[in-house]
Amino acid sequence: MCGIIGYVGRASATPVLLGGLRRLEYRGYDSAGMALQEGSELLVARAVGKVAKLSEKIDLTWSEELQGRCTVGIAHTRWATHGAPTEANAHPHRDASQRICLVHNGIIENYRNIRQKLEAKGHVFVSETDTEALSRLVGEFYKGDLRQAVTRALRQVEGAYGIAVMAADEPGVIVAARKGSPLVIGVGEGECLVASDASALVAHTRRVIYLNDGDIALLKADSVQITDIDHAPIERDVADLELEAAAVEKGGFEHFMLKEIHEQPESVRNALRGRIDAQQGTAVLSGMGTSPRELAEIRRIVMVGCGTSLHAGMVGEFAFEELATISSEVQQAAEFRYRNPIVDAHDLVIAISQSGETADTLAAVREAKEKGTMVMGLVNVVGSTIARETGRGVYLHAGPEISVASTKAFTGQVAVLLLMALKLGRSRHLSAERGLAIAQQIQSLPELIEAVLAQNDAIAQVAAVIAPHEHAFFLGRGPMHPVALEGALKLKEISYIHAEGYHAAELKHGPIALLTPGTPVVVIANQSPVVDKVLSNAEECRARGAQVIALVSQTGSAAVADQVIRIPDCDPLVATIPAAVALQLLAYHVARLRGCAIDQPRNLAKSVTVE
Repeated sequence: MCGIIGYVGRASATPVLLGGLRRLEYRGYDSAGMALQEGSELLVARAVGKVAKLSEKIDLTWSEELQGRCTVGIAHTRWATHGAPTEANAHPHRDASQRICLVHNGIIENYRNIRQKLEAKGHVFVSETDTEALSRLVGEFYKGDLRQAVTRALRQVEGAYGIAVMAADEPGVIVAARKGSPLVIGVGEGECLVASDASALVAHTRRVIYLNDGDIALLKADSVQITDIDHAPIERDVADLELEAAAVEKGGFEHFMLKEIHEQPESVRNALRGRIDAQQGTAVLSGMGTSPRELAEIRRIVMVGCGTSLHAGMVGEFAFEELATISSEVQQAAEFRYRNPIVDAHDLVIAISQSGETADTLAAVREAKEKGTMVMGLVNVVGSTIARETGRGVYLHAGPEISVASTKAFTGQVAVLLLMALKLGRSRHLSAERGLAIAQQIQSLPELIEAVLAQNDAIAQVAAVIAPHEHAFFLGRGPMHPVALEGALKLKEISYIHAEGYHAAELKHGPIALLTPGTPVVVIANQSPVVDKVLSNAEECRARGAQVIALVSQTGSAAVADQVIRIPDCDPLVATIPAAVALQLLAYHVARLRGCAIDQPRNLAKSVTVE
């Protein structure tokens, strides 16, 4: 959710920190702040609103000369949880002496108890946040050794945190620690950085260290020391950052979302590259780390995810059952560990997360592992916590997503799930002939997506029909039901239109009562065994005055539609991806016509790292 960036080195910290915050803006936030070390003093600036507001305030408050000599600092973008978005609640927060500054991602669950104890000692709190309790607790323990004070404070903390801390009496030092909220260290020449996301580091270094839960790092300009909470030294590998600076720029597109929609032929191509065996009609997924015998012994597949990842899993459920004849189900990750899931060694749990840091999905991974189940990760971020804790799975290789609304991660997830289903199917009953046919269609996905993108202008015209309305419905059946859910989610996320996705057969069981003349109803009616039934549902909507917008196959009938969007003819499972791309474009153009903040919708964050 929130963003952290810290710098210790020889250059002026201000431009490094502001540049890092700008690269983290996609995560969603409502205030920002920065602290600099200036000799034996700490300077703090905070502002409500965008990073540009903070930058203006810094220039008005601190001279260029002062900024130039400050080479150590921490900065933060806050997404309000405890307390409204105000300057008092913005990070960094100080201790009682004003000599320690701290920025924090996550939630301190026992902060009320900590706060009460500190208030009993005479502390007067100036914010509503849980973070201030932690910063004051660190100050209580500080006796000249910042790492020691942070360690003692964290022993009393319950909850999730990623923190960066500075002390006025220890110039040239930043202490960082994580538990449940990601942090990555950048190692440069005579400088070190710490951030909540590698995208904030890419302009400065390609050498990174991913911190694990429980790690506490002491950063200086020329060294990084990592220990656990008991002060035992820890060795962490330095990895090469597989990210280009250009990948987090708009590249001439009006919005990151539009850029990422148009990147999908390439992102899906990357997800498929080297993973299709065209001779055997199967998939090559070495990251799964399973033998043919282990695959044959899988009796059930459980997919866990949240939001868009949950919808991708729902498509995967159809693929696994049809291609591999394995009983499959999808569970909301937030509920998985609380319902005492019934899983065992013969089950496979697939954790689906774009960031690889989703708190609820990570908790589900740990619960499944505790029960002795085989767990795989399906993530986009190399080195992410889910990737490391599962130890096996498949990377999407979709590249960074900057827009909050997920696009290419969804299509990458579905593409990889199709490959996994193909591999499991061929290891069981799926014939070589059927496997070859599906493999060829999966291989053609980049071209199928390009055919949809070529209709951008026509889809924009259809969007003009939806834009004036405040309610819309999306209908689909079979594997297109989760695509309908995803289409509705995209529309509500970025255009603020109340949109609902339904199984088309559920229309008559309540939702039809909400139809009024002119209500937009998007019906996914591609060629499939149930297309006639879907068209009948569309007829029912049209008979009640609804405006029917139909996604139909290139050779399919559009007789019942007021507006038509064509998708290529292909297998119903494969068709989920071009259909999703069409709905992404539709949502984008509706939001653009309504003048919405497309890349940073209100109240939303890119990566949900707290429960």
